[in-house]
Amino acid sequence: MANRLASATSPYLLQHKDNPVDWWPWGEAAFDEARRRDVPVLISVGYAACHWCHVMAHESFEDEAVAGLMNDGFVAIKVDREERPDVDAVYMTATQAMSGQGGWPMTVFATPDGEPFFCGTYYPKPHFTRLLESVGVAWREQRDEILKQGAAVVQVLGGAQLVGGPTAPISAELLAAAAAGLYKEQDQLYGGFGGAPKFPPHMNLLFLLRHHQRTGSAEALEVVRHAAERMGRGGIYDQLAGGFARYAVDATWTVPHFEKMLYDNALLLRAYTQLWRLGGDPLAKRIADETADFLLRDLGAPAGGLASALDADTDGVEGLTYAWTPAQLVEVLGEDDGRWAADLFRVTEQGTFEHGSSVLVLARDIDDAEPALVERWRSVRAKLLDARNRRPQPARDDKIVASWNGLAITALAEHGALTGSAASRDAAVALAAVLAERHLVDGRLRRVSRDGLVGEPAGVLEDYGCVAEGFLAVHQITADGRWLTLAKQLLDVALAHFGTGQGGFYDTADDAERLVTRPADPTDNATPSGLSAICAALVSYAALAGETSYREAADAALETVAPLFGQHPRFAGYSATVAEAALTGPYEIAIATHDPDDALVAAAQRHAPPGTVLVVGEPDQPGVPLLADRPLIDGRPTAYVCRGFVCDRPVTDPADLIARLTS
Repeated sequence: MANRLASATSPYLLQHKDNPVDWWPWGEAAFDEARRRDVPVLISVGYAACHWCHVMAHESFEDEAVAGLMNDGFVAIKVDREERPDVDAVYMTATQAMSGQGGWPMTVFATPDGEPFFCGTYYPKPHFTRLLESVGVAWREQRDEILKQGAAVVQVLGGAQLVGGPTAPISAELLAAAAAGLYKEQDQLYGGFGGAPKFPPHMNLLFLLRHHQRTGSAEALEVVRHAAERMGRGGIYDQLAGGFARYAVDATWTVPHFEKMLYDNALLLRAYTQLWRLGGDPLAKRIADETADFLLRDLGAPAGGLASALDADTDGVEGLTYAWTPAQLVEVLGEDDGRWAADLFRVTEQGTFEHGSSVLVLARDIDDAEPALVERWRSVRAKLLDARNRRPQPARDDKIVASWNGLAITALAEHGALTGSAASRDAAVALAAVLAERHLVDGRLRRVSRDGLVGEPAGVLEDYGCVAEGFLAVHQITADGRWLTLAKQLLDVALAHFGTGQGGFYDTADDAERLVTRPADPTDNATPSGLSAICAALVSYAALAGETSYREAADAALETVAPLFGQHPRFAGYSATVAEAALTGPYEIAIATHDPDDALVAAAQRHAPPGTVLVVGEPDQPGVPLLADRPLIDGRPTAYVCRGFVCDRPVTDPADLIARLTS
């Protein structure tokens, strides 16, 4: 037995390097070995922060007897879904088709050519043992049937991709239908959409905020405000340190699945920042500020970049770091403050979590409370966090994922620009530099790095889209032409190597590793789809650079996903967000000024229509098309407002600019 994971860069694969299983990393060598031995492959897909991945590893992969069955009858391949989203996408589609559901850990039995013939997710040890034995017998005695099934699954997978499907032009009617669909699915009591388990609907919130701003819909804004308040006061939000967990196991946002993902927090930072911008909600401002602090404090990597996630488990126990009993509160805070905190955070003797412990929720509105109450809350919170920091802490998946860091760059740039946070602004620029200098290799993106070293997996479409959008966000806050040039470079690669030829995009490049099928999923799920991410960058780049061909590519791609707006709006949140910007123009605002803190800039930031691109800087800065031929009028800071490459007269008065933007 020779486990081959010790040299992996993925923290998830390294978690399995000491298993008695003869694991292979994903690669042609593993499939060659399966052909040589004439055995099927067992592909196990998961990620480092996944609770049930840990459970299955402990029950089965660390067990000598189970490992013996795996080693004798299969070539076992371990895949980090975050490092290889292309592999995950192919086999997740197969798993959902064959079992009716998907999730991680994902367990796939495939032929030596990679064709899946039996798929599932988590299996308890007794079930998994029987499954290994049954598949082994079937491979020896029913080989022809297995091969036929694998070929049939691959054919279905190819047909499942929405390439060449129905299209529709972006319209106000389609976006109104998307909003109406979300209103119907809203949880009127607890906010958000659907029931348990309940995921933070960050992309749908971003869409509804833009929809509200374009249409004036009070209902759209209220749906966002209600969900944001319930999540921000719920257990899914870390009431002591900030940051959101992956999802709540209940419909009330009380008990989270404790893993904290970079992508969720980046997208939620954007949503709360924009909610505060539009509504002035103090809770939204506080949550945005604390989420930005969480990203930089808890996910910042020593070599630069933001780490992927914090684990759901601590020492093998889910939630061990985060849950409290009334006695523990009293022990840390004393009798009076302990009982007060138990009431404030709804920590009861019965408990809301496990073994009589509770997850902290905020039982009352603290953001508009009297100063004495706010001060007591802050004091109690600081003492509890200090005590919690002395507990065992969850592990951190410290790989740097290009697309997720791209999402964080955009979020931090927006937060910095709108709130004046220098820390967020500086972090956005620093993160962009890490991706440009480390992940961009020979003109192409690499998906992951760790400890300052870039990994081999090629970037997928979502990497190109999210990183390009992040570079464009940094261009806007710095007026540095370098970032516009780099974004164009990424978009040109995407257009040349990822296009379907029918308006849409594949998730992998035409020169990437060949899988059993080429994934092309346009739906938004945990993160923006590659298609919606690249469209966001294309729309912004076209507006910033004045190059209409990029806008035409975005419009064509959005038309391929537009039919989802009315049918499945919860899975088209980011593409609908981009469509709102496209339908609005988007506006292009250039402010020529020697003073970036001028009131004219603040007016533009607070009142800019959906998806506006905004550049502030000295006139005629090299590499900044939006500032070209844009002089100061009478020596005063001057705003130039354009829409669809058609410009109004310049304005120098903030009130005039606000009227122009809100008319």
